[in-house]
Amino acid sequence: MTSPTPVLETDRLILRPPTAEDVAPWTEFLADAEAQRFLGGAQPPPLAWRQICTMTGAWTIRGYSMFSVIEKATGRWVGRLGPWRPEGWPGTEVGWGLVREAWGKGYATEGATAAIDWAFDTLGWEEVIHTIEPANVNSTNVAERLGSTILRQAVLPAPLNLPVDVWGQSRAQWLARRGR
Repeated sequence: MTSPTPVLETDRLILRPPTAEDVAPWTEFLADAEAQRFLGGAQPPPLAWRQICTMTGAWTIRGYSMFSVIEKATGRWVGRLGPWRPEGWPGTEVGWGLVREAWGKGYATEGATAAIDWAFDTLGWEEVIHTIEPANVNSTNVAERLGSTILRQAVLPAPLNLPVDVWGQSRAQWLARRGR
């Protein structure tokens, strides 16, 4: 499948829009209760299908969405991350979620950095946020490594209705931090 949407590359990752070949690993990821602990909980295959279609459809409707994260060394799907702003969301987010085997390798920070660059440079965003449950220490650490700070608190829209810390930074802060 060819797509007019972007493919981003980092030293170790390929970030590309989801394709049909991602359905099986994405479904496994969403079934993993520990990996989904702070992402809405484990989901059965019918809900996983809906999520993949939502992410894929957002590329058409909004022109951006979460990327599939492919590990260059293996070609394996290891998660999804990138720009995200469904209706009612508290801001322009770059979020992440990786399979457990990819935790602790710096992939979230590496991929999010590329996605934030793309969101500011291509989408023209003026702020990037990360909605994180306060107990999610791993994502809090990623946000800090990205240079984000807590900006405010919010409640995610229904059906989530989840209180979160909204981490983030302005375009000017990001560009200054990146030396651009």
